[in-house]
Amino acid sequence: MDEIRIRIATLADLETITANNIAMAAETENLELDPATARSGVRRVLTDTQRGTYFLAERAGKVVGQLLITREWSDWRDDWFWWLQSVYVLPEARGVGIYTALHHHVEQLARQSPGVCGLRLYVDRRNTTAIQVYQQLGMQQTNYDLMQLAWKKARRGAGA
Repeated sequence: MDEIRIRIATLADLETITANNIAMAAETENLELDPATARSGVRRVLTDTQRGTYFLAERAGKVVGQLLITREWSDWRDDWFWWLQSVYVLPEARGVGIYTALHHHVEQLARQSPGVCGLRLYVDRRNTTAIQVYQQLGMQQTNYDLMQLAWKKARRGAGA
């Protein structure tokens, strides 16, 4: 297998990340993202590090996986949590350690960063494969359920 290389995304990765986000939303939530809105959201992250940082996994010079780090202040811990978001591995690259490489890279950065107290992510309860991967990497389920009030929604795809 070719070596996996992890790097920070740049504006040159805009279209790749946008396409991955659109594919992920369709696959995981049967949502049809508006391409212009998705592109705009990715562009905002890529041009403003206060919004987050995308990390990309490459193999043989091709982007095969991604994740986005955003930050949440914890007043209980007086430190930051890094949220893992927009996690996606191309279907043909799954099962060979792409996400594990991304996860280990980001975890190492977080542990070396003063003021970071942990990693968090959202996962659909039905995505048992992802849950198993996250648990194998040391993550644990919490007692919290996600709630939201959203007025800007993505469209459900066909068949939803």
